[in-house]
Amino acid sequence: MKIEDFQPGNYKPQFQYRSFDPIPVNRPWTWDSPEIHQLLAEASRHVGELNGLSLIVPDVDRFIQMHVVKEAQTSSRIEGTQTEMDEAMEDDPAEISPEKRDDWKEVRNYVQAMNQSIERLHTLPLSNRLLCEAHAILMQGVRGEGKTPGEFRRSQNWIGGATLADAVFIPPHHEDLPALMTDLEAFWHDETIFVPELIRIAISHYQFETIHPFLDGNGRIGRLLITLYLVSKGLLRLPCLYVSAHLEQHRAAYYDALTAVRTRGDLAHWIRFFLVAINETAKKGVQTFQAIHRLRQTAMTQVQSLGKRAANAQRVLDLLYAKPATTAGALANRLGISQPTADRTLAELRKLGIVHELTGRRRNRVFYFKDYYQLFLS
Repeated sequence: MKIEDFQPGNYKPQFQYRSFDPIPVNRPWTWDSPEIHQLLAEASRHVGELNGLSLIVPDVDRFIQMHVVKEAQTSSRIEGTQTEMDEAMEDDPAEISPEKRDDWKEVRNYVQAMNQSIERLHTLPLSNRLLCEAHAILMQGVRGEGKTPGEFRRSQNWIGGATLADAVFIPPHHEDLPALMTDLEAFWHDETIFVPELIRIAISHYQFETIHPFLDGNGRIGRLLITLYLVSKGLLRLPCLYVSAHLEQHRAAYYDALTAVRTRGDLAHWIRFFLVAINETAKKGVQTFQAIHRLRQTAMTQVQSLGKRAANAQRVLDLLYAKPATTAGALANRLGISQPTADRTLAELRKLGIVHELTGRRRNRVFYFKDYYQLFLS
């Protein structure tokens, strides 16, 4: 099918409403647009560069958790959560104000769903089963936990409005879900058709969001699908592309581009938007890895000036790359050192300008690796 001639589907009469019936996507796709060709080439190049850096950066796994937290925080913000990055990094709910714990839990669930799904890809191919497993984790103990977590819906849902009568968009009827999701899964793995991977996941994300197979959490699982697809196909070795940051920044355009496909068949516009998002995010990821490498070299040189105390300081830094905010007590527990040693090491890192104190308190002070943390704020 030619992308420029795309016909998205039809509305299907149901009882007192019409649901949207999208066409299957597991088919060859072609296009004439020179702009799509150019955007695809640029996005592919920068994703390849990002993946290459993830292969050569020493101890890269120490830095990936911040990428995962960033993706979780921004993907959840698109759905209206108000969790900030410093809160998203926190493991202990007692450290989160009561009115924000629900939002915090949703973000932490996303982090867990991402980490577990990436691990599962070693033994389970990208599949509807994998997405259902991720959905079950995402919905644990949060709003929506009563909406059949881990299972495709068995009733009609809708987007916008209070009821079906005033809905902005009504996805396919639940009886049509099995065939549509089977077709989508086949599209991910069909080697008999030539469709570049970035075009394939662009179409897949649109189709998933249009099918809306779960009663809740579709947006987050649909964005998680992007990362899982890129990792499963070998375009990325690690989940180091946090595309949700771009989508959150351009939220209105993101939703408008998806809607334009359903209402006008403008798949080309959506693919252009998606490729720009991937390209810009990959370039940002490359810059972040390069900045991490420079920062790491600088910090290592500074720490070496501590002489025999450098070993403990380096161990503290290694922990801060995964979670750039901590307390002396947490460091003492995780490193198996005494509280005075942890206090002294943090004081030395403060003198070097590597860590900063956040609270201004005399007890239970929180220290953070400011320059590193700020790499993930923009």
